[in-house]
Parts: sequence; structure tokens; C-alpha cells
Amino acid sequence: MADPALRGIRVLEIGNFMAAPFCTLQLADLGADVIKIENPDGGDQTRNAGPFLEGESSAFIRLNRNKRSLALDLKAQQGKQIFRELARRSDVVAENLRPGTMGDLQLDYPRLAEINPRLIYLAASGWGQDGPYSQLAGLDIMAQGMSGLMSITGTEDGREPVKIGVPLTDLTCALYATVAILAALRARDRDGAGQFIDVCLFEAGVSLAVWEAGRYFATGEVPRPLGSAHQTSAPYQAIKAKDGFFTVGATTARNWTAFCQALGLADLENDPRFRTNHLRHQNRRELIPLIEAVTVQRPAAHWVEKLQAGGVPCGKLQTYDQVFNDPQLKARGFFSDAPHKKLGPVRQVGSPMRMSRTPARIEKAGPLLGEHSVEVLRELGHSADEIRRLTEAKVIGVPA
Repeated sequence: MADPALRGIRVLEIGNFMAAPFCTLQLADLGADVIKIENPDGGDQTRNAGPFLEGESSAFIRLNRNKRSLALDLKAQQGKQIFRELARRSDVVAENLRPGTMGDLQLDYPRLAEINPRLIYLAASGWGQDGPYSQLAGLDIMAQGMSGLMSITGTEDGREPVKIGVPLTDLTCALYATVAILAALRARDRDGAGQFIDVCLFEAGVSLAVWEAGRYFATGEVPRPLGSAHQTSAPYQAIKAKDGFFTVGATTARNWTAFCQALGLADLENDPRFRTNHLRHQNRRELIPLIEAVTVQRPAAHWVEKLQAGGVPCGKLQTYDQVFNDPQLKARGFFSDAPHKKLGPVRQVGSPMRMSRTPARIEKAGPLLGEHSVEVLRELGHSADEIRRLTEAKVIGVPA
């Protein structure tokens, strides 16, 4: 196996919670040296998110694996200078502070580009670096609400707004940031110049409206919540069984035939109301009760087994205790342990990026606050006496 794809790329992260840290997690898994710059007074706020293992945030040590922690006071002049030294020797800066904050610290892209024209600078925010919303606080739930995602999420009665279970706009913004950084690295290989990248939660959420934009711009129809149902296909949703639900997607002619045969609903197959996928979707409110009148008679596992035997796409609805013990994920080695300085081996969720020659890697769990402060400053050429003085002045922090 060759080294991971991004071995030799150095990334400086100034991030809290999700967008920048989840982006740099992808880069770190791909082999980049990610130095996480944290406030010596508490660090990334994710460190305060429970549950805790011997005082360490369980979420933090997974979200920040493969990274090094430098606890550095960016408000102190010596701290700014150390950051500039690092930026001069780095390939990427990734931050998700409120727009203008890095400018206030005199560490924004125009200033850093003067000392390192090859630098790629990623700024993630709630609403973008300009525009009337730019200075507003922006968290995932605001972006989910403003982007329209919450308007199509939940049951059809729509009595209460429902947030998507994971911080989707945070995570999607982070993945767009990762793609943009990789593209910028490729462009720099071509022409030698870095660039500024602006990504935000709001636009990341709106960008997911593929079906919704197709409908609205064609017909003017405003999409509404459909529960688990699909926007254009049926049956494509969670179906009620005797002991719960299972999911099914019988949208092609072949799968519709196999679905009807598996459920003993041959009379539905050629019913003029349900003859095509488009008609089935239009008449979904009539179709689904006819299906569920049969499926509620047996457990979900029975129907999943029968439909799978017929080649119909379907699946169980799993809770996370089932997901984290799923035989498919176990067979593919998706979960593994990574060492932590205090906790020992810590179970990690794997990387979905499976590369045959330059694989992603999981080498260590998220660091202690300031765990690598001394190490990073030594790499910059600072002496032991200098490091001691910086520590005493609280410009840098080290673990207790």
C-alpha cells in the first residue's frame, strides 16, 4: 500500500463543533497533517459535549481523530506570530469562525496570502462571507429551517416542524469544503497559486433540493412533507408491519411485479391506478393502505426476507445499537479502535472512502487539549527555554 493520498499536506484548523472539524477529519483520514489550533482556555467547545470518558468528550475524540492539538492564544502577539510561522509552512487553513473574526485577529486570507501565496484558505460559516445574513449567528437548525429542508421533513399532517436527525447542513457544508480544498490543491498543482474558499451551511442545505427545484421551477408547486415517502416514486417509503416498519423501493416495472408477487397482491399489479410508477405516486394514498392491509399481518423480518428473495430493494429500520453491530459493517471492518493518550483504545466510526492504493487511515483518537503544543513548536525551531516561557505566559497550553 502507498502512503495515504494527502501525506505531506499540512492543514491548520481553527474550528468549533462541526463544519471545519468534520472537513479536516476527512483530510486527516486521507493522510494530511492537521494541526488543530485551540484556545488554551477550554479549546474547541465540542470538548464540553457529553457523554464524557474520564473527563474527555466522547464525541470530540471521534470527530477529531488523526489530528494534533496546539493550544495557542491567537489574541496574544506571540500567538499571532506563531500562527503566521505555521501558515507560512502550511498548505491549508480551515476555519469556521464568524465572518470578520480572523480579520480582527489580523490573520485573515489577504494577510496570510502575502506571506504564503500558495495557501488555500477555507472559511465556513452559517450564511456566507457577505450578504445581508453574513453577520448573523448561524447554527445547523437555523440553516435547516431557512434552506427549506425542515419544510419537507416530517409527517404529512405537518403539525410540528421536524429537524433532520443529524446536523445535516453542518456535515454537508463540511463535505463541500473538503471537495473544494481538494480541487484547490489540484489547481495549485497546475498554476502554483492558492485561493480563498467560501462555503456556508445555508447554501449547502439549499443545494440538496434536487427534486424540489425540479418540481418548483417546472410547475410552481411548493413541496410539502411526505413522511418517509419519495417525491416522485411509489411505493418508496417505510411500510407498516406487525411489529414495526420496513423500507421498500419498488419503482421499476420489474420490481413492482416482484413486489406484488411477494405480497400476494397480483390484483394490484395491473390495476389501472397503479400501472406505472408515475400513476402509483399520484395514487399513493390509495395504494399504501392496500399494501399495509397485508403487511401488518406478519413481522417486518418476514417481509424483508421475502422481498429480498424476489430481488426487491428493501431493508429493516435499524436503531443505532443495531447499526453499530451490523454484520455487513463488521464484515467490511468499518469500525476499528484508535489509541488515545488517556483512554487507551477508542472505537471509531470508519471512513467511507475506500481507496485501493492510497487508503484512508485511522491512526489515533482525538487529542488532549494542547497535547502536541510542544511538538509543533519544536518543529518550528523554538528552543526549550522559549517554549517554557510561552507556556508560563499562557500563550500556549499543554495538558495538565
